[in-house]
Amino acid sequence: MAGFECIASLGKSLERLLNAGFQQLSPIDGQNVKAVLVRTEDLETIGGGAAVINPPALSLYLYRVDFNKTTRAGWSGVGSMDGRAHLPLDLHFLLTPWAGDAENELKVIGRAMQILETYPSLTGPLLGSSGGWLPGDSVQLVLEEITTEAVMRTFDSLPHDYKLSIPYVARIVRLDALEAFPLPDVHEAVLGLVPAPAP
Repeated sequence: MAGFECIASLGKSLERLLNAGFQQLSPIDGQNVKAVLVRTEDLETIGGGAAVINPPALSLYLYRVDFNKTTRAGWSGVGSMDGRAHLPLDLHFLLTPWAGDAENELKVIGRAMQILETYPSLTGPLLGSSGGWLPGDSVQLVLEEITTEAVMRTFDSLPHDYKLSIPYVARIVRLDALEAFPLPDVHEAVLGLVPAPAP
């Protein structure tokens, strides 16, 4: 069962996976490239003392959380049986490279995509312990089909000009309720009962 921490845990798990890959083989010779999980406000300042994004870096920006349309009905059925709410989620990330020049930014994004294709499924120790994951839980990382126009529209609402960004979707992250409220067992069913006529 994954608790409410599963969204944050998945983001940090993705950050940790990419940083391990960058340490194993840095995309920019002689430089330490870091993957960082960011929020909208972190895009306002890049570099500098208080900035979260310090190039060379790769930012992981969760720009959308949606329910998984394929499995939601099935998990609702499971919930009606076990009395626990189950919400299957898709987490939509934009991966954006930051470096001093175009060539190095392309190296950063290329290495990140190589890492995610090598580990397309996060399971077991690749999932952070803070998410309350079960031993068999697995989250797939898939390159998302999204138009350039849609990415540009996303940047229109962000405090930074458009930059090359690669969209990935993490599915399925299942958020479960804290408590179960199972329906009581039915011990007797009365069918066809007709009310007695009035005297």
